[in-house]
Amino acid sequence: MLYFSRWKTILIWLTVLVGLVYAAPNVLPRNVVEAMPDFVPKDTVTLGLDLQGGSYILLEIDRQSLIDERLQSVQDDARQYLRAERIGYSAITGNERTVTVRLRDPSQMEAARTALEPLTEPISSGGLLASGSVAEVALDQPSEGVLTARLTDEGVAYRISTAVTQSIEVVRRRVDELGTTEPVIQRQGDDRIMVQVPGLGDPQRLKALLNQTAKLTFRLVDQTEDPSAVARGSRAPAGSELLYTTDSVPQPILVQRQVMVSGENLTDAQAGFDPQTNEPVVNIRFDSQGAQRFGRVTQANVGKPFAIVLDNEVLSAPVIRTAILGGQAQISGSFTVQTANDLAVLLRAGALPATLNIIEERTVGPGLGADSIAAGEIAGIIGAIAVVLFMLAAYGFLGIIANIALAVNVILLFAILTAIGATLTLPGIAGIVLTVGMAVDSNVLIYERIRDERRQGRSVVQAIDVGFQKALATIMDANITTLIAAVVLFFLGSGPVRGFAVTLAIGIVTTVFTAFTLTRWLVAEWVKRGRPRELPRGFIRLVPEVTRIPFMKVRLKMFALSMAFCVASIISVVAVGPNFGIDFTGGTLVEVQAKEGAADIGDIRQRLGDAGIADPQVQEFGTEREALIRIGSSGEVSDASQQALVDTATEALTADYDIRRTEVVGPTVSGELAWAAVIGVLAALLAIMVYVWLRFEWQFAVGATIATVNDVILTLGFLVVTQLDVSLSTIAAILTIVGYSLNDTVVIYDRVRENLRRFKKMPLGELLDLSDNEMLSRTTMTSVTTLLALTALFVFGGEVIRSFVASMIFGVIIGTFSSIFVAAPVLIFFKLRPLDAEEAAKAAEEAEARKAAEPGTLGAGQA
Repeated sequence: MLYFSRWKTILIWLTVLVGLVYAAPNVLPRNVVEAMPDFVPKDTVTLGLDLQGGSYILLEIDRQSLIDERLQSVQDDARQYLRAERIGYSAITGNERTVTVRLRDPSQMEAARTALEPLTEPISSGGLLASGSVAEVALDQPSEGVLTARLTDEGVAYRISTAVTQSIEVVRRRVDELGTTEPVIQRQGDDRIMVQVPGLGDPQRLKALLNQTAKLTFRLVDQTEDPSAVARGSRAPAGSELLYTTDSVPQPILVQRQVMVSGENLTDAQAGFDPQTNEPVVNIRFDSQGAQRFGRVTQANVGKPFAIVLDNEVLSAPVIRTAILGGQAQISGSFTVQTANDLAVLLRAGALPATLNIIEERTVGPGLGADSIAAGEIAGIIGAIAVVLFMLAAYGFLGIIANIALAVNVILLFAILTAIGATLTLPGIAGIVLTVGMAVDSNVLIYERIRDERRQGRSVVQAIDVGFQKALATIMDANITTLIAAVVLFFLGSGPVRGFAVTLAIGIVTTVFTAFTLTRWLVAEWVKRGRPRELPRGFIRLVPEVTRIPFMKVRLKMFALSMAFCVASIISVVAVGPNFGIDFTGGTLVEVQAKEGAADIGDIRQRLGDAGIADPQVQEFGTEREALIRIGSSGEVSDASQQALVDTATEALTADYDIRRTEVVGPTVSGELAWAAVIGVLAALLAIMVYVWLRFEWQFAVGATIATVNDVILTLGFLVVTQLDVSLSTIAAILTIVGYSLNDTVVIYDRVRENLRRFKKMPLGELLDLSDNEMLSRTTMTSVTTLLALTALFVFGGEVIRSFVASMIFGVIIGTFSSIFVAAPVLIFFKLRPLDAEEAAKAAEEAEARKAAEPGTLGAGQA
């Protein structure tokens, strides 16, 4: 029914109004937004790092260092317990996760086991809503006179989990000291911390702050041996170790292992200047316990050097001139104003409980972010204008209604993004532009269905009413398949890929809403007020109203051609291989822009080579002022080494080039991303296959899957031939192609299913031809509108997402082809209801005969 009650009308326009209110702050000047009343929403969509600049860093707890530290603690405790009970031992050694104790007298085994029993006492692992305990150490007796204390897996997992929780707080305090706005710091997995700082102008400083444990200790210097001799190979005295200073030429120095005062006793640390030398220093203040310890140590060791050690490096080793009893001290060294400030930040924030390694880094300069926003806006505006003009030309007045619905669709999309606090990334903009193209599909389906009903002789009002009703199921099926791909992409993707999935999923929801509420209401009002006698016509028609193209006659040739291309694609993938980006291979990527003139590729390569970076790949990127640097990694390169490479490259180029973007993906993360990508594609295919199977029959599910796999394989072949960069965004494109291809296939299958009910005696080949021809206009229109939006994105969207968009353009074209020449013929191959037509016809005739023979009913010819 085209009739809308007053309440439905109110709800529709109230939804549009609320969406407009929430979306408005994104386009209004900030001073206008601030002047609005307090009850009016003022939030805007949060821009991702690729749009406003900033840093994304993924930190991982160094498991081995944590285990080593815990193992050393168990060794020290074991010595203390055995000495307290006067139990002799010949050696206490640690290896991997086990501490081995060898007793001098095996008869003391039971006494030793009792003495070491405190090591095995369970510790509480419960939280607010849970309780439990974990035994960190397990004692064993492998042989006579030997005891082992083994760190349990549960204990190690508990220590790592605790370290992550504590590290998050320390990292948060350090980042807050930088004065940045709205940093995101959260746990990721069991042993990782994600740090995202938008708008940060100095990412190197952030990395320096996060990459230091900041364990500060005060220890006495051991003067019994020459540190230079120990550095040359002599044995260090018992209870001492050799460390080095932080000077430009590090000097060896022997310090005692015993910590006299630790950084845990600090209450404050501030950068300042030495009143005598005017050099930058850090002034520190101890708590009462630390002040007492510091006073006792300095009083007892006047005239001796006192080492100030930070993360096993000696900042300075001043001689104690007099006892320091006031609880205040000064740390001096080779500081600049910046390094003194950073050290004060580290000490105020506290030490990390474990070493954090940077395993992934993505940094975007503010200049590139502004360029990305401009490129996205231009691409979006041009794409929208192209789609609007095309719809107007194709459908006339109905095109105006579709464009109004499209505008409301985008408004609601931004309103929801704003309301849920989603982050808009560059792939997210691509998702919006794609939504603009695909949203038109719902209106095209409705309008083409209305035209079909009108051609069959229905009145305008009846055609519109029936058209909306019959298009509903098709639109729902088509959009749910794409939504499944978006959901899989969200849960298995990461970073910008998730942003794309969010915008795509929200766009699907808003599209369905506008198509069946706003568009329908607008059409109903037009019919009510204008009482049209005929449907409006557009200025162009890409496909004639009625076509009889014999698609199935050439199905075997086309299917064979498609399979041949698939085989060629598989061979090319194996023989040549895609051009995998650093997301999957690991490595470093740096985008630079010359401060003056054009970027000199040869000069950049020479500078990197002189800096010790082997085989850097340097190429032009975008304009002549820009260049892209790739530094690959082998399996032997560690995550820490990758970080050192980007620092080296930055130092070598920063004089003449602006660093616009850096991405560092260590081997740890790259392997995980590659596996997640494969799982993502397979999971999406499986989920959609199950949905199609439930909605149709198994032949439809198999046919849709074969057509989709065909599209994925051909897209991979396209990527190999063009050698476009295969990154996480490319995987997002492939998954979107999966959704789009299935969208197209399901629309045709829906018409096939409908025609199977209508034409029970028609041969399947003819029925498939009829279905393809009936949907040809819709398929063409949808493909054209989507390609218009994607082409605008490809031409004006910027170099960063060009490979992403190119993959999607190819996917749309090949998806349209496979829906007709792969998905439909598969139904014949799998003998979809080969005898059902005859059986259904006989059953219908028998049912009519039985009905006519029943008493009280009208037979044939009786009316």
